[in-house]
Amino acid sequence: MSVQPAKVVLQTNKGNIVIQLRIDKPITAWNFRRLVEKGIYDNTIFHRVIADFMIQGGDPTGTGYGDDSIPTIRDEIGCNNRNKRGTIAMAKTCEPDSASSQFFINVVDNGRMPGFDATYSVFGEVIDGMVVVDEISKVATDKSNNDRPLQNVTILKASVLS
Repeated sequence: MSVQPAKVVLQTNKGNIVIQLRIDKPITAWNFRRLVEKGIYDNTIFHRVIADFMIQGGDPTGTGYGDDSIPTIRDEIGCNNRNKRGTIAMAKTCEPDSASSQFFINVVDNGRMPGFDATYSVFGEVIDGMVVVDEISKVATDKSNNDRPLQNVTILKASVLS
């Protein structure tokens, strides 16, 4: 598994988000890139959106429960793991090494929350399209249904740019 510097574009129905993958998180970045190349994220939704927190997607089932056929990966935390505004990290259960395909983009500096940086592996950063992320973060959601958007926000296509 070798990670070369790469950018990924998420083409959404709200606009494009360009992410620079980190080379110092080879397991997580490689996993994300591999899933992009396999088309796993195409035509999926952001199933959980919380204003002033994050937007979450990457579940091919659209439920937030994940697809059991996608293997989990080992956590990559390290000393330079900061969930700051504009970073992308792997979503997971409360169990270690439980991330698979779901990710979230931080809308604010979430590292201020106790244990957050020590739990969620940051593997990239939005380098273009933060305006789109902010727009998505403000859509109306159903609070009683895990903050699911009332109208789908869809990743139409995810592609590796370089």
